[in-house]
Amino acid sequence: MLVQRPRGTSDVLPQDAGAWRYLESVVRRTFAEYHYAEIRTPMFEHTELFARGVGETTDIVEKEMYTFDDRGGRSLTLRPEGTAGVIRAYVENKLYGQPGTVKLYYIGPMFRYEKPQKGRERQFHQYGCEVLGSDAPALDAEVITLHLYQLHALGIHQAQAVINSVGCPVCRPQHREQMLERLRPVKDRLCKDCQNRLERNPLRIFDCKNDRCQALLQEVGAPTILDKLCPECESHFASVRHYLDALGVSYSVDPYLVRGLDYYTRTAWEMKVAGFGTIGGGGRYNSLVREVGGPETPGVGFATGIERVLFILSEQGALTSMQDERLDAYVVTADEEADVYAMSVLQSLRKAGLLADRDYQGRSVKAQFKAADRERARFAVVVGSLEQEQQQVTVKDLNTGEQTTLPLVELVEHIQAVKEGQA
Repeated sequence: MLVQRPRGTSDVLPQDAGAWRYLESVVRRTFAEYHYAEIRTPMFEHTELFARGVGETTDIVEKEMYTFDDRGGRSLTLRPEGTAGVIRAYVENKLYGQPGTVKLYYIGPMFRYEKPQKGRERQFHQYGCEVLGSDAPALDAEVITLHLYQLHALGIHQAQAVINSVGCPVCRPQHREQMLERLRPVKDRLCKDCQNRLERNPLRIFDCKNDRCQALLQEVGAPTILDKLCPECESHFASVRHYLDALGVSYSVDPYLVRGLDYYTRTAWEMKVAGFGTIGGGGRYNSLVREVGGPETPGVGFATGIERVLFILSEQGALTSMQDERLDAYVVTADEEADVYAMSVLQSLRKAGLLADRDYQGRSVKAQFKAADRERARFAVVVGSLEQEQQQVTVKDLNTGEQTTLPLVELVEHIQAVKEGQA
């Protein structure tokens, strides 16, 4: 019986891996442009980290985490998102002792038990960033701008920023009381999840995907948090919008946007693509470092789903331009006597930094040329007994059909010159 991969996971096959590498290279380059450094954290953490950091009332913690006890009886969880682990590493390694802001980014797999769908798996991958040490609204604007810039650099030019402010511990209590006042009389009409959220965190009801709950919020006139911001939060949000306007960033304000994580304070946003929905999101979290045991430290960051990005690019027909680099040369062995010579020619090409390969199945010259075409090689380098005897090679440009015989010592220079447009 064939053992298949678990539901909600996928294999990245060789023909697809080039697109992943291209995406990762663009992400790394754009983060570097904004002076971010990479951090790599464990794929599993103590469960308590996510309960405290992500929030006990979130769908992630209540329904979606892969949690297990290890042989020592410790409760561990495969990371469902990247921020909590980065903050834990920031605190544990005392990165807060560095001067200025600390700008970190990550790329890696996450795990959530949810219904698999196209572009959303149970094991999925994200890239994201965290900036710690400043509560300046200009920083919020920079991170939103970076988020959008990366998507545009990847080829998703129709991505749009949708922003909101979710307040702070000063203004949320007043909003909470008004939410309870409006929703308690109709609590039985909410879905079961929102009935549970009502007393613990009524703001999260705005994030409910149940149409009935959203209609009920409208019916009872539930106030948005944007209506109840304290003066400091209102000023902060106005400043964020001012910076975005100055930077020429296109955005819209959605007072119902609250995101699915409890740690956000003040600015929150999502990146949406028409016809595909949300592709990533982020926000400010000024209390998260303290929640996981560190000093009071403001922070802001975002995450983007890699599978979502690749799915949209695939639907747009843009992935064909993200294939791996073509081979520079394919060594064709004309006869068995030249097999060892073919290996030395191949090695000389590789040592020079050229991408090269050969046949190892003893196929005919014709079949080897077909393989060179299939591998998208620029040159076929033919070697046989005669070439071996004279320490030469026959080089065929598979783009133009031109063929020439030259000394082996000139092979690398010849290929490099053609690549650079000098021949």
